[in-house]
Amino acid sequence: MHLPILYSFRRCPYAIRARMALAYAGISYELREVSLKNKPREMLDVSPKGTTPVMQIFTGQDLMVLEESLDIMNWAIQQHDPLNWQDLPEHSLAIAQQLIHTNDHEFKRALDRYKYPNRFPERSQEDYRQQAEEFLKVLELQLQKRSPSDANHSFLISDRQTLADIAIFPFVRQLAYVDIDWFLSSSYLHLQQWLKWHEASELFELVMQKFPVWTPEQSAIVITS
Repeated sequence: MHLPILYSFRRCPYAIRARMALAYAGISYELREVSLKNKPREMLDVSPKGTTPVMQIFTGQDLMVLEESLDIMNWAIQQHDPLNWQDLPEHSLAIAQQLIHTNDHEFKRALDRYKYPNRFPERSQEDYRQQAEEFLKVLELQLQKRSPSDANHSFLISDRQTLADIAIFPFVRQLAYVDIDWFLSSSYLHLQQWLKWHEASELFELVMQKFPVWTPEQSAIVITS
């Protein structure tokens, strides 16, 4: 029986959230760390789009290819959901889906422009940050509503971590480190604590281990959780 194969790039926020979901679900898989400047032919053969993550799942004689991080996350928790990430009221699930959609579209677009302003000279870096802040304000308010009085952190949808937290966290982290001094001096106090909590989590530390770039000649790197 073949283990699933994950083509991943360590710092990619999409790949980070996929690896976190796989670790949470206790899925063992073969990790193939790629260089985006020299993408392996084996990855491009199964996914010509050429972005990470990509996962190959072997089921008997069949091969399933998941080319989107959210598909990988949802597949993982369908296999095993130990803390019931998806066991939420319908209204909460709808909020989670909307937050993830906004993160992956409007926020990601502003984030890319804020992080790489030279590629988008139409507006200033500060303008792009202000665009991204529209989503930060939504997250801050959501965390503030969910914040228990006796805790120093909160989560986006419930009183516990859910899929929405993991799906959004790597992107907020990426924005924060464009100018960490600005982020830490901003008014997003709940978001700062939320980010700090996730960065210190065992789940995040586990998936951020460094591995060499994969080549066909090397021994398989098997990740077990």
